[in-house]
Amino acid sequence: MQIISTVAELRQRLRGVAGIAFVPTMGNLHQGHLDLVRIARQHGQCVVVSIFVNPLQFGANEDFSKYPRTLQADCDKLEGLADVFFAPTERELYPQPQQVTVEPPLANELCGAFRPGHFRGVATVVLKLFNIVQPQVAVFGKKDYQQLYVVRQVAAQLNLPVEIIGGETVRAPDGLALSSRNQYLSAAERTEAGFLYQMLVSTRQAMLDGVTDYAKLERQAAEALTARGWQVDYVAVRAQATLMQPESGARDLVILAAARLGQTRLIDNLEVCI
Repeated sequence: MQIISTVAELRQRLRGVAGIAFVPTMGNLHQGHLDLVRIARQHGQCVVVSIFVNPLQFGANEDFSKYPRTLQADCDKLEGLADVFFAPTERELYPQPQQVTVEPPLANELCGAFRPGHFRGVATVVLKLFNIVQPQVAVFGKKDYQQLYVVRQVAAQLNLPVEIIGGETVRAPDGLALSSRNQYLSAAERTEAGFLYQMLVSTRQAMLDGVTDYAKLERQAAEALTARGWQVDYVAVRAQATLMQPESGARDLVILAAARLGQTRLIDNLEVCI
């Protein structure tokens, strides 16, 4: 596996290469990331993985400075799985003090309502990376369902020749979605954290049993979390295709949730096909 840190060197390495599959990450890799890399291998002859903790998608009071950076361990995990490892510096990706940014659809909905500017930062860095890597396929995890939607919209609306593939969420035995931020949880919080998935499962079951008052289900789920000490940002039932509130009779839905346990913000979702 070749490790590259500059745009010029990466472009030189990938010149003339066909069948590039790309997995952008912020590092601190876990099994969920590695599954995305394995999916990429199924769709491309040359697998490129990037690691870049993107400052544009962090708010002023968020965890940019303490976000775990484990470059050497990440390199070790990618050995034998990826062909090219791109680890640029902040100056390499953002050489100018003023940035051209991309404002995607739904940037201020769901997580965007609680993290102003977050999806602008996501859309901007993804577009930069796509322009640099020029992949035919890019793989993103479904755990951040809104991010996957935003990336798909950027690719479709800007006519980018890249297929966006969503990888299924990888979970711990208690159902907690794997995330780099899980390590922020205390032992007691980690024990409690599995309840977020349990709440999603029970809400999905209610929907499969025929409950169509989604506002009531959202309210009940948020109350159940709050009663156990969570600080709830939202629980929302949306249409999978648009992430808008579902129309009557819609069948392909998704339950999305974001809530804080102590100082750690966790997100998760569960698709529902009625």
